Amino acid sequence: MGASALSKLVITQMNRIEHLELQLARMRRAQFGPKSEKAPVNADQLMLGLSTSVIEVQPAEQLEQPQETKPTSHRKSRALPSHLRREVRTHLPEHSKCPCCKGELRKLGEDVSEMLEYMPASFFVIRHVRPKMSCRRCSCVVQALAPQRVIDRGLPGPGLLAHVITAKFADHTPLYRQSQIFAREGVELERSVLARWVGEAAALLEPVAEVLRRYVLNTEKLHGDDTPVPVLAPGTGKTKTGRFWTYVRDNRPAGDRTAPAVWFTYSPDRKGEHPQRHLAKFEGILQADAFAGYVASAVMLRNGESGQQDSMLGFGQTT
Repeated sequence: MGASALSKLVITQMNRIEHLELQLARMRRAQFGPKSEKAPVNADQLMLGLSTSVIEVQPAEQLEQPQETKPTSHRKSRALPSHLRREVRTHLPEHSKCPCCKGELRKLGEDVSEMLEYMPASFFVIRHVRPKMSCRRCSCVVQALAPQRVIDRGLPGPGLLAHVITAKFADHTPLYRQSQIFAREGVELERSVLARWVGEAAALLEPVAEVLRRYVLNTEKLHGDDTPVPVLAPGTGKTKTGRFWTYVRDNRPAGDRTAPAVWFTYSPDRKGEHPQRHLAKFEGILQADAFAGYVASAVMLRNGESGQQDSMLGFGQTT
């Protein structure tokens, strides 16, 4: 047996050993591996596959030949949204005349590419100037009224106040972190100042919340639930459990085309007096769990037992 034939035999046996080891590893993983990786194993079929597996060995001449590489497909660039502001920067050639013959250059075409950039939020000051005008004849002084502020005699404009509230409640950025972010911009806004702004903004939004409450409760069917929320207890170093009461108006599954809405309200505990107060003027069906506070405020249980997990409670006047 020549050296060439012997080397081919060795390669064949090595390939067969690798194939058998792979099959054995699959069988072990299917039988002893985690439940998510287990698969039904047919021992007879597996042994048949092991015994009849044939591995074709390429000649040495073919192994030495380099395989043709497939052309790599270039990744398509995503089109940037059209609503973004475009800032065009034109880059002219460094030569104003032909570098070969010093002739005049004319525009042949152009290549356009886009890069997505971001400018961090920045502060700016709006300075309101109200000139005082005096009459030359009667010395009457006139002046424009001072522009109205969101917070009486307050420093923030509507954009800054909306940013602080959105960052706190929508982006979950605490006020002390916002204070640190503003400090990096050179604007010192203490946490207590931001907290006062948030409180005054909440007072400004009370009429909107009241309109939302009336709209949500003005329906034939209402969904109610409560969610625990940890609340800081100043002076104790601990937290206490408050409650968010959620009332949802959404009758779209029943064919109602009115807009869905949700009304949130807070209470420091889970006493039944809170839903009784919330639903004092509600007349309709409340879909909720069997919390005693709901049952006590209902006039009639529509589907009987109050111990059910889900109950349909009838409120107000019924026929």
